[in-house]
Amino acid sequence: MLPKILVVYYSATGSVYRLAEAVAEGARDAGAEVRLRQVSELAPEAAIASNPAWVRHREETTGVEVATLDDLDWADGFAFGTPSRYGAPAAQLKQFIDSASSLWHEGKLADKAVTTFVSSAEQHGGQESTILSLTNVFYHWGSIIVPLGYTDDVVYAAGGNPYGTSWPAGFPSTMPDDITLDCARYQGGRLVRFSRALAADRAALAQV
Repeated sequence: MLPKILVVYYSATGSVYRLAEAVAEGARDAGAEVRLRQVSELAPEAAIASNPAWVRHREETTGVEVATLDDLDWADGFAFGTPSRYGAPAAQLKQFIDSASSLWHEGKLADKAVTTFVSSAEQHGGQESTILSLTNVFYHWGSIIVPLGYTDDVVYAAGGNPYGTSWPAGFPSTMPDDITLDCARYQGGRLVRFSRALAADRAALAQV
């Protein structure tokens, strides 16, 4: 069976978006059906207008669909991407996650694989704490967390973050380099491996 993977992200100036694209590419290459979705923007127009890169990125990604709860329900596995905001996920992504309580109550998010990726301005700007903060949600969902671990040499080459692919974008923001994108693709493929197994197990239990 083809596992269904939802890659959902928030990105202001583009670095998380590029990571999300790479995760989606890795998942497709591993044989999954993939939906790439962004979450709704919550920032005021004045804040967006103050940063030309933010304005430009929003204009360049108008074709990316906005994530819905139906996407979460559809998926066998999730990949969530966010910039670090003071060591925590961006409010835009958290708002989408907070809206999923109905699916959580119905048990529709449990026993599905989930992985996370992040970008921050600085290398020590809260990347790991942002992933750990986001992961707290998935314990409540009953999802199966799929970290990178030190499972491939590409993880070391991309900076050695076992929690998930991360990129120190700097300021002004820069796009992830090739090795970091390779790591994100690997993460997408790794997610597919576990999503496929869990989907098959859920299907088998449904037959009992």
